[in-house]
Amino acid sequence: KQSHLPVAAAPEEVLAGGACVGADSLLRFLANYSRSGEVKTTITVGVVGYPNVGKSSLINSLKRSRACGVGAAPGITKCLQAVQLDRHIQLLDCPGVVMESGDPPAAAPLRGALAPQRLQDPLSPAAAILHHCPAEQVREG
Repeated sequence: KQSHLPVAAAPEEVLAGGACVGADSLLRFLANYSRSGEVKTTITVGVVGYPNVGKSSLINSLKRSRACGVGAAPGITKCLQAVQLDRHIQLLDCPGVVMESGDPPAAAPLRGALAPQRLQDPLSPAAAILHHCPAEQVREG
């Protein structure tokens, strides 16, 4: 059963659960996309994005098995990994990508590109977060 419920209106138990919401719809979309008229063709889909946002978890959910390693820290996926979803669909699990944007060094850990334990200067990212908070919500202790 497909639902068109916005995420903001989804019940807490759905959002907090371990179910892969939308997996069946995505699988159907990929299967339909791999059809060229009445002929099935093989497609390869790259799963690309920032570090530690769930790329490998998405692939595992679609595959319904632990095809890719996952973890809480960024950098678990070290190199490109091909996962065969079915005869006609191949997924590529890619390491996290952070484009150089000219942002200050504090921006990389805020995007999840660096594990907090590896930071030489943890105060800069913290200060960057506080800079975006309203002054009335931030008090010195």
